[in-house]
Amino acid sequence: MSRFAGLKKTVAPSVVEPAAQTVVEKGRPRNPREGKRAVVGYFSPAVSKGLHQLALDTDTTIQGLIGEAIDDLMRKHGRHPFGER
Repeated sequence: MSRFAGLKKTVAPSVVEPAAQTVVEKGRPRNPREGKRAVVGYFSPAVSKGLHQLALDTDTTIQGLIGEAIDDLMRKHGRHPFGER
């Protein structure tokens, strides 16, 4: 039994329910991670710092930079890019 098993009973339903719903508002899913999977890699602190700085300098996100890099990699190997950001 989880130590948080009774938590749902004590929290107001209006607090618990909206996070569980996947209602579409204005054409966008409420949870942008729904239907997606994580792709993870471990790199040195220098690489992490460099990516963060590049994201700041180019006014984008690390996810956007990685998506661009994946698209470039796919093109390099003759595959169709995904274009996800």
